[in-house]
Amino acid sequence: MASPEETAIVLDVMCGGLRTILRMVGYDTAYALERGIEADDEIRALAESEGRVLCTRDASLAESTENAVLLRTTDTDEQLAELAAAGFELELTEPRRCSVCNGPVAELSSDDSTPEYAPDPADRRCWRCRDCGQVYWRGSHWDDVAARLKSL
Repeated sequence: MASPEETAIVLDVMCGGLRTILRMVGYDTAYALERGIEADDEIRALAESEGRVLCTRDASLAESTENAVLLRTTDTDEQLAELAAAGFELELTEPRRCSVCNGPVAELSSDDSTPEYAPDPADRRCWRCRDCGQVYWRGSHWDDVAARLKSL
């Protein structure tokens, strides 16, 4: 079983739809296009140099990469089901990673300030990305993702 605490992932250019959800469940998830990488050899090198599991829809890339999962479908929910079948833990617990930049998040104290779009941490638990400053809380998006994962 692959767990978010022990497994880092790299998504090739065809699997970018997975990045937000994988980050929400806690996986350190690099996305090739966010790193400016498109070529197979560079994606393979990234996976190997950073010890990441490669998730790809490219059969030849998967075959030539030591630690790879070949996804056969284009639908994100079906790809999540494929990852679950391959042994990946896909459960929302506490926010751990920023869905925007993949940085770690830390819980805010009740006296921390938040942007206007976010709730007051005195009223609702909030987390802030240590890298980009994005603020998170469990809202309707969290509930929607939880429902999607439950239906896998």
